Amino acid sequence: MTLQERNTQSATAINDIDMKLEVVVIPVSDVDRAKTFYTGLGWRLDADVSGANGFRVVQVTPPGSSCSVIFGSNVIAAVPGSAQGLHLIVSDIEIAHAALAARGAEISGVFHDAGGVFHHQGTDGRLTGPHPSRASYGSFASFSDPDGNGWLLQEVTARLPGRIEATGAAFSSAADLATALRHAAEAHGEHEKRNGGKHDDAWPDWYAEYMVSEQSGGPLPT
Repeated sequence: MTLQERNTQSATAINDIDMKLEVVVIPVSDVDRAKTFYTGLGWRLDADVSGANGFRVVQVTPPGSSCSVIFGSNVIAAVPGSAQGLHLIVSDIEIAHAALAARGAEISGVFHDAGGVFHHQGTDGRLTGPHPSRASYGSFASFSDPDGNGWLLQEVTARLPGRIEATGAAFSSAADLATALRHAAEAHGEHEKRNGGKHDDAWPDWYAEYMVSEQSGGPLPT
């Protein structure tokens, strides 16, 4: 086999390998303070392991997340507080905002961006309130940990095409499932109105198609 053939084979193999982001490392100055902050938000404590020469690793995971957060001592050379733009995706920005505020997070008001595509750096371009049409990906809120590491809540209610395979659609929590059911119920109410207000006996099938399509970015039933 030639070098070119091996490289082509390797490239093809890489394209067939899932690469899942499952850990983000953030820099903190006080490990115990950071641990108290994040667990106080309701994040699951997965590990707190110490080693020689002051080495320590703490891992926490936000509710419903497949990606965990690690911080500690001697685990990263970055300046404490320098991690910015870390996104937490939520299905209802207002409910998530209230939940974090109730747990003691100093969180901004819900906002949308003047450009309507993504948020600008810092507080530039922020307009008060959720996106006017409540467009998916369009509503945000921000907060920081005690060191200043910056987090953003982003409301995603319908995925863009290709983000999730339809066959792999899943709901990571009862809250996400409840939100999806509410969206389906509202849409199905409009569906029944368009059909003269007649009760739809096949509503479970309609709900299922709507919920999977909304999450995976597929065409929504009407």
